[in-house]
Amino acid sequence: MSARRTSTAQGADTSVVQQTVGADPYFPANGDPRYRVHRYELALDYRPGPNRLSGTARLNAIAGRSPLAEFQLNLADFRIGRVRVDGRAQHYTHRGGRLRIRPAKPIRAGAAFTVEIHWSGNPKPVRSPWGGIGWEELEDGALVASQPVGAPSWYPCNDRPADKASYQIAVTTPSAYSVVAGGRLLTRTPKASTTTWVYEQAAPTSSYLVGLSIGKYQTVLLGDPGLGGVPQSGHIPARLLTEFSRDFARQPAMMTLFEELFGPYPFGEYAVVVTEEELDVPVEAQGLSLFGANHVDGGRGSERLVAHELAHQWFGNSVSIADWRHIWLNEGFAKYAEWLWSERSGGRSAQTLAGLAHRGLAGKPQDLRLADPGRKLMFDDRLYERGGLVLHAVRCALGDEAFFRMLRGWVTVHRGGAVTTAAFVAHVARYAAEPLDELFAAWVFEGALPALPSPGVGIPERPSYPPHRG
Repeated sequence: MSARRTSTAQGADTSVVQQTVGADPYFPANGDPRYRVHRYELALDYRPGPNRLSGTARLNAIAGRSPLAEFQLNLADFRIGRVRVDGRAQHYTHRGGRLRIRPAKPIRAGAAFTVEIHWSGNPKPVRSPWGGIGWEELEDGALVASQPVGAPSWYPCNDRPADKASYQIAVTTPSAYSVVAGGRLLTRTPKASTTTWVYEQAAPTSSYLVGLSIGKYQTVLLGDPGLGGVPQSGHIPARLLTEFSRDFARQPAMMTLFEELFGPYPFGEYAVVVTEEELDVPVEAQGLSLFGANHVDGGRGSERLVAHELAHQWFGNSVSIADWRHIWLNEGFAKYAEWLWSERSGGRSAQTLAGLAHRGLAGKPQDLRLADPGRKLMFDDRLYERGGLVLHAVRCALGDEAFFRMLRGWVTVHRGGAVTTAAFVAHVARYAAEPLDELFAAWVFEGALPALPSPGVGIPERPSYPPHRG
C-alpha cells in the first residue's frame, strides 16, 4: 500500500476486461468506464519551495460502446485554466475531485478523441480511508505514492486500474533537483536555472502506478546488465550510499531469479529511489520503487521488501487487476516472491515461511475473504500472508514443474492486461491433473483458515539457486 510516514471458484475466465464494465465497487467515484485512455502526455512545472505545480495534459482516448454526451476525469482541488476536446473549448464542472466535461456534440461510440487540460495549484495528498495519499511534499522535494486512488492528487486521469495507457512525462524543476519517473529517460535539458526531464513509459500503465520523485539524489548503477540485460539504477541521498550499496547488492540476483521463475522482466528498465524521509512501507510504481531512509540500514534488514517491490513489476504492474476486489493477486504474488527469494538464496524455505504465516493467521480473526475482502480490509496484513499461502497451496498441489510453468504462462498471456480472481482460477486449472475447486473455495472464497498445505511430489526440500528453466 502507498501509505507513508511513521463468486464461486468455477467462475469463467474474464481476463480480457471490457472497458464497458461498471464502476469499481470499492471506489465508485473514481474512473469512468464509458471510455478508455490509451496515452497521456503530461508537461509539468514544479517549484519545491512554494510547492507549486502547474501542468498541461493531453489525453488520447476512445469512446466505449455508447455515445458520450458527457464524461468525467478525476482531478483534485486545482484551478482549471482550460479544457478542450478535439481542440475546442468545452463546458465543464469541477467539484469533489470530479472534472465533468460535456462536449458540444456527443462523441460517437468507438470514436477517438483528445482532451487537453491545464491546471495549477498546490498539490497535496487526497483523503482516503488510510489517510492522505498521492502527491507528498517532502522537506526538500516531493514524491508520488498513489495506491490506490492518489493519482488525481497531481494529474487528471481516468483513475481505474484496468484503464491502462502509455505515458510521456516532462517535468521542469530547479536544476538542483533530480527527477525520477518510471520509464526511459529521453532527454534532460538544462535552461537557465531549471532543467526539464522527459520520461517515456511505453508499456500500458494504470494511473496509480505512475511514479514520480523529485529530490537531491545521487545516481548509481546496480550491477552490469550486459547485452540484453535489464538496466537497474538507484537514486539515493549521498549520505546513504554505503548502506544502500550493501542493502541492494543482491537486487541484480533477484532480477535473475525472478526472470527465471516468472519470465522476462516486462519493462525496459528498473529504478529504485530512496527518500531522505521515512516511509511506512515501500511503494511500487511501474518500472520504479520508492523506499524510505528507514528501509536502508546497511544490514539488509529490509531485503524481503526489496524482493517484494521488484516482484510487483510482474504481478500488479504488468499483470494488473481489473478492479480493487482482486488486490490479493498483486500482494499475494509479491509476498510469495519474498518466500521464493529466501528459499532460493539460502534462507528459510517457502514451506517454513508458509508455516510461520499460517501460525500467525490462526490466531487472528477469520473474517477475510481474499476474493472480495471489502475496502476496509484490502490492505490488511492478513491479505498479504493468506495470498502467499494460496500460491504455496497451489504449488504443493501442482508440483514445481507445473507450478512454475503456470506462473510463467500467467505472466506471458496477460502481459499488459488486467485480470480477475476467476481468471486465475481458470488459468491454474489448465495445469492441474485434477480439479482444484475445493482448494480455491477454501483458501480464496471462504473466510475460515484451511490447514497448512504439505509439499507434494516434485517440490525439492532445498531448491538450488539459480534454478534451471523448465
